[in-house]
Amino acid sequence: MKVIQVGIGGMGNAWLKAVSRSDVVEFAGFVEISDEIAAAQVDAYNLNPATIFKSLPQALAALGPVDGIINVTPPQFHKDVTLAALDAGIPVLTEKPLAGTLADAQTMLAKANETGILLTVAQNYRCSAVARTVKKILDSGELGAIGAVDVRFFKGPHFGGFREEMRHPLIIDMAIHHFDMMRYFLDSSPASIYGRSWNPPWSWFSGDASAAVNMCFQNDIIATYTGSWVAQGVETPWNANWRFECANGVLTIVDDRVYVQMLGEAMHPINLLSVERQGQDYLLHDFYDAVTSSQPTIAPAQDNIHTVEMVFAVVDACDTGQTIMLDK
Repeated sequence: MKVIQVGIGGMGNAWLKAVSRSDVVEFAGFVEISDEIAAAQVDAYNLNPATIFKSLPQALAALGPVDGIINVTPPQFHKDVTLAALDAGIPVLTEKPLAGTLADAQTMLAKANETGILLTVAQNYRCSAVARTVKKILDSGELGAIGAVDVRFFKGPHFGGFREEMRHPLIIDMAIHHFDMMRYFLDSSPASIYGRSWNPPWSWFSGDASAAVNMCFQNDIIATYTGSWVAQGVETPWNANWRFECANGVLTIVDDRVYVQMLGEAMHPINLLSVERQGQDYLLHDFYDAVTSSQPTIAPAQDNIHTVEMVFAVVDACDTGQTIMLDK
């Protein structure tokens, strides 16, 4: 399977490495608007400069038919790249968020539905051994009904670039992972959302880098989320720390380890599932299976649109101070 990667700097490194490790996916070419980034990646990954183009139409015209597009551009460019690919009949694996705005995401979904061409989203946090272990336990029913979920996330990364200029960097670019995991774990989406966001005085982000959110899901599970991208210490893992309050006990994720405590018993650690692939490696082969044998992906746009709706409802709640109701 031959693919074009659009955007090879920043997060593009993860996909360059994933494809290089794959025995079923290879690069036909690349798109990169920055000459500096292109030159650096030619040296770093021994790429052929003749296969790097300034735009997707240029790449397609020069390279001929390809099997897929990996869209690793900043969110505001996801729509244009994706629409060009879908109009050309080429499946797309796009980085999250699906788009930089809800309207753009809806346009992309409409195009995918109209063309019948695969559009799937790189929600790589769903693919970790931790997430898949937790999902298996919750789905087994041994813990009984879930009543509430609490998520705590604290990191202090210095990315530079577009994230530090976003109006809601934590919510749109990071918490989207945790919100998507909520939907994955709970098999539901929020019915109502209330939240506040703020930017601490020491923040190196232009927009709000901290938030506290309360949600009621459509299956009546209550979820709370507290997060910060300008933490000054005592950081959590990227997956965050979680607590599920259930009828028959408690499940927690602490420092990427999973624990279960049944009623009347001691808490005990759970061995993580042994998985062949995680993260971008999983998503790449998930994409390959979908393109070559029509297998469903873990995060198709038709489902992921609900994560996007959730994210921008949180933004609305924080901006307005009101409880935002979502359609059931």
